[in-house]
Amino acid sequence: MEALIAYSGRRFARPRYYANAHERDEVDIAPVAMTITDARGAGTHVDREGFQLVRHASAVDDFADREAVLAVHRREIEELVQAQTGADFVHVGSPGLLRFSERSGKAGSLDNSMPARFAHIDISDRTALGFGQAGAKDRPYTRCAHYNVWRAISPPPQDVPLALCDARTIAGSELIAADAVFDAPGRPEWSFEGLVVAHGAAHRWMYFSAMTRDEVVLFKTHDTDAQRARHVPHVAFDLPGCPEDAAPRVSIEMRATAWWWC
Repeated sequence: MEALIAYSGRRFARPRYYANAHERDEVDIAPVAMTITDARGAGTHVDREGFQLVRHASAVDDFADREAVLAVHRREIEELVQAQTGADFVHVGSPGLLRFSERSGKAGSLDNSMPARFAHIDISDRTALGFGQAGAKDRPYTRCAHYNVWRAISPPPQDVPLALCDARTIAGSELIAADAVFDAPGRPEWSFEGLVVAHGAAHRWMYFSAMTRDEVVLFKTHDTDAQRARHVPHVAFDLPGCPEDAAPRVSIEMRATAWWWC
């Protein structure tokens, strides 16, 4: 399948993008038609390609219920990541992000609820190091890795699925440091350094078709272990040929940090 991947050009020396006010973004969007392969059944692994599909049923009925996500789902995700990675300790700090495709009419209705429409990596090396050290609270560790757990909670097919790039096909020169700015209503703006992604001919893009709410994509956003997949560019894209009556995509993502202690 061929679809447009929204890469970043190099017009801005230091791109800047906002969680909510995208009209303020300074990102040079440069779409490129790329082959995107269905990874369902391909046996990808979070430490090789940087992502994998995992069966996971949640006890939460309504993922819009932030209290239920905090009380139940956060621990479910910690247990899932620990089981999949063998980490000594896993922490999920937030109640997750609900995101909606534009066709739903709900994109932007909540803080940071629009689909991520350009290829990026959530955190840079510098940000990952800072988050990892802060979370460890001075306890020495041999390895720290950051993960994103992405679940479609609308029925298949998803009109705006998530594409992921095989970590082995990325060159460092394609990664551009950028400021990710969080501008939640009524709160002070804050930011950290993320990465946007320029086009690379060798990039191998994949997605998981027709996801159900009882499965998740576990993917890497940083790893201190250089022998494993380090981080994965990802982006929302429009599914070619998606039926017009398909339900608009609704998803939730949970972000986890894992440590292996000394």
